[in-house]
Amino acid sequence: MKNLKRIYPIAIVAFMLLLGTVSYAQKTVMVGGAPMYPTKDIVDNAVNSKDHTTLVAAVKAAGLVETLKGDGPFTVFAPTNEAFDKLPKGTVETLLKPENKKMLQSVLTYHVVAGKWSAADVVKAIKKGNGKYVAKTVQGGELTFMLDGNDVWVMDEKGGRAKITIADVNQKNGVIHVIDTVLMHN
Repeated sequence: MKNLKRIYPIAIVAFMLLLGTVSYAQKTVMVGGAPMYPTKDIVDNAVNSKDHTTLVAAVKAAGLVETLKGDGPFTVFAPTNEAFDKLPKGTVETLLKPENKKMLQSVLTYHVVAGKWSAADVVKAIKKGNGKYVAKTVQGGELTFMLDGNDVWVMDEKGGRAKITIADVNQKNGVIHVIDTVLMHN
């Protein structure tokens, strides 16, 4: 019993070190010229990406900063500035107006799925679903995932398609997958 009391604290320390090693083993990915640290949350990383200034402005205007800084986990399909630029002229400016806050929240939460879905998880689900996987978004709509060669594509409810251009940008409260098109819902 006396030896067990000595071993028990050592086992706890060893277990905690093992957990620490696993969580820090995730790699730091560069997005928009800035490192995305797996030890920071989604918002704290996104604000440093030069490719996501429109998305960050939209998240702030929608009042979603605290939500995306929360525990999650969240999987965010993050459109780049170029993706927002593909929208019809004036769309972003209209969405950013205070009177359109609910609409903006709806558009942004349509890009978020509950849980942490790595690219490998998504590919596995697509293969299990015979070429397609449908996920429910936080907004309540659906996104359909499919493969085209080695590329993962996301189709929105209107038939628009976005390619995942940078996958598995791990965050402490989820994961970001960078996409090249803004997803729209009905």
